[in-house]
Amino acid sequence: MKRILVTGGAGFIGSHLCERLLKEGNEVICLDNYFTGSKQNIVHLFDNPYFEIVRHDVTSPYFAEIDEIYNLACPASPVHYQYNPIKTIKTSVMGAINMLGLAKRVKATMLQASTSEVYGDPEVHPQPEEYWGNVNPLGPRSCYDEGKRCAETLCMDYHDQNNVDVKIIRIFNTYGPNMNLNDGRVVSNFIVQALNGENITIFGNGEQTRSFQYVDDLIEGMIRMMKTKKGFMGPINIGNQNEFTMLELAQTILDITGSSSKLSFKPLPQDDPKQRQPDITLAKKHLDNWEPKIQLREGLIKTIEYFESSLNMANNKNLIDNF
Repeated sequence: MKRILVTGGAGFIGSHLCERLLKEGNEVICLDNYFTGSKQNIVHLFDNPYFEIVRHDVTSPYFAEIDEIYNLACPASPVHYQYNPIKTIKTSVMGAINMLGLAKRVKATMLQASTSEVYGDPEVHPQPEEYWGNVNPLGPRSCYDEGKRCAETLCMDYHDQNNVDVKIIRIFNTYGPNMNLNDGRVVSNFIVQALNGENITIFGNGEQTRSFQYVDDLIEGMIRMMKTKKGFMGPINIGNQNEFTMLELAQTILDITGSSSKLSFKPLPQDDPKQRQPDITLAKKHLDNWEPKIQLREGLIKTIEYFESSLNMANNKNLIDNF
């Protein structure tokens, strides 16, 4: 049994990771300040004697005796990370410093959840790990993009200077159950709008692309990355190589939901990437032939079922509150 710390453990990805680590027989400490995370995501784990919840902000130091750290804490959608950009970059940078310091003290292995956003609006397609990116350091997305880039730098510096065992993964667009209704990312936005019969908002002409990864595939990649030999740091892209336009995504969601929603077009936000597709050659090589198993339509069906249930619960609560 390992004692594992998951920062951002009550969030969308963190909650799935906590559940998986417990199933594998580990003791898990879930650290979260609940800015975007929710106790609802982890309430089913409360009765597990090996699960511990701590309300804590990673911008402040945290001390515990642990074997591994998964550092996931940071708002990840533009709506949330642009709400308080200074807080966002502090979470990425100071959070990484505090967790790396903890890893150094207790000789733990730390996995840093980085992001495909480190590539910015890429001029290389698909994006391999050796590509340095095309990031605007002064734009509305830079608090997140540059914060994550700095966190990667810190990981390498702590490894080189203090021999901290670090693993860096770059997560591409991920979706699935436990996403917030107001998450603000394209999959959740389209699903909620379709289920509510609202116009589906398309930014730009809808021809910009993303590669969508179901959360279970991501968790498998994270677990495999943590198990790689000491000294292998990455970074490693974790994502689905199948690329879809926003129009294709919207149409697939409309088909599954049977919604009569129409498409509504708005200007493309500043610095929004035109293309996003991972090169996962290194993941296949180093992570025991890892590759995504769940493709878009199958994953969307599961995700839409979750959102239908969440919307029903929210609507019922509103009825009770207004009674």
